[in-house]
Amino acid sequence: MKLYPAIDLKAGSCVRLFQGDYNQVTVFGNSPVEMAKKWESLGGAYLHIVDLDGAKEGKGMNDTAITEMVKALHIPIELGGGIRTLEDIKAKLDLGVDRVILGSAAVKNKALVKEALEIFGPEKIVIGVDAKGGKVAIEGWLEVTDTTALEFCKELESMGVKTVIYTDIAKDGMMQGPNIEETAKLVEATKLDIIASGGVSSLEDLERLEVIGVHGAIIGKALYIGAIDLEEAVKRFQ
Repeated sequence: MKLYPAIDLKAGSCVRLFQGDYNQVTVFGNSPVEMAKKWESLGGAYLHIVDLDGAKEGKGMNDTAITEMVKALHIPIELGGGIRTLEDIKAKLDLGVDRVILGSAAVKNKALVKEALEIFGPEKIVIGVDAKGGKVAIEGWLEVTDTTALEFCKELESMGVKTVIYTDIAKDGMMQGPNIEETAKLVEATKLDIIASGGVSSLEDLERLEVIGVHGAIIGKALYIGAIDLEEAVKRFQ
């Protein structure tokens, strides 16, 4: 199971949001590069970065910090937030990130996903599936659709998608554990590489995720408040 330390960028700083609420922000550091190097030094195999400003504005807002991180690290980076077009995808890959994450754009524009897979390949395109009560949520989690996460994942699989990041919004930033039941459904019903996100708060949570067979787990707040020691987690699970 791969472990993905997470860095959320807002105005050039490392932050965490409470359940995706832009009005409930905690700043954990003013140097994303130093934070990224720290997670790499502790054994993080892959860095998960979200440009929160980009997600809100619909365009990349933290490219300088992202470029600095790419240059400073030896491990790959995946990036999400505000990536809406083929041009956006190319621009992010040109910065040197290993793969990009499509969120709301993937739900609203299936043609974009198909084209992106054809042009860049499934190794470069990850789809973020965010769910609220089992239904897919978009637009910074403000709008909930009628499509279930499982229906959407099956559709993505049929299109040729290889990797999905599944986030249960109710769990995000709550330190109450991930939604094991819903995540397990996706692992069992598809051949997708499912990366679990949201709510990972302890080594026990990681154990539970490993048991259901997820491909990876994103760890955010738990790293920043010291609830999970990345070095220890890497030794046990990676």
